[in-house]
Amino acid sequence: MPFLPWNEIDTVLLDMDGTLLDLHYDNQFWLHHLPKRLAELRGISEEESRAAMTARYDAVFGQIQWYCLDYWAQALQMDLDNEFMPLKRELSHLLMLRDDTIPFLKALHESGREVILVTNAHPHSLALKLEYTQLDAHIDNLISTHEFGVTKESQLLWQRLQARVKFDASRTLFVDDSLPILNAAKTFGIKHLLAVDNPDSQLPNRNITEFPAVRDYRLMLDDINAHPVIKKSQ
Repeated sequence: MPFLPWNEIDTVLLDMDGTLLDLHYDNQFWLHHLPKRLAELRGISEEESRAAMTARYDAVFGQIQWYCLDYWAQALQMDLDNEFMPLKRELSHLLMLRDDTIPFLKALHESGREVILVTNAHPHSLALKLEYTQLDAHIDNLISTHEFGVTKESQLLWQRLQARVKFDASRTLFVDDSLPILNAAKTFGIKHLLAVDNPDSQLPNRNITEFPAVRDYRLMLDDINAHPVIKKSQ
């Protein structure tokens, strides 16, 4: 269990996919389901389709296009609302919260901390996931980086995000399953960082050593509850 100085943390910034939601949905959709369905629709082999999609992914990895459904719909010559989104809904049964998410969010709220979702997910993808998980009922503020035009991998995003929500980087915890994104947050000056060791419930733990890492948020609940935020008197 990672040690975090909860008495020094007022604001918690949280990633969504792999951090609060099981990443199994996204891995299955992008790596398997989409190439398979495109092969069926276009009359090509699944191997050919998967190779073509892998090349497309590699070309934009970490950029805003990687996360942008408008980009993928256009690149694949599909209508976003009537063709691409229905494909995403075909795997909606895999959309689910991590088992430890709700207890974690409840403890954060009860301890007086501000909880902000910061996701690279496209607004359409965010809306779909909220529809099936009701995650928004447990978050104070939900932000898609698409509104800033840059992703969490970019220092510009962190500058714009701080201007928007006014967090104190020295008293903020950021939780994400992506090591490049955690490194970007570290570069910006976010003091408290936490990696997720098991973002996909169907894959082995990753044994992360670069950052403090968690496999079950429920192991931190006692520490969170023991260190509530002390509000300053006006």
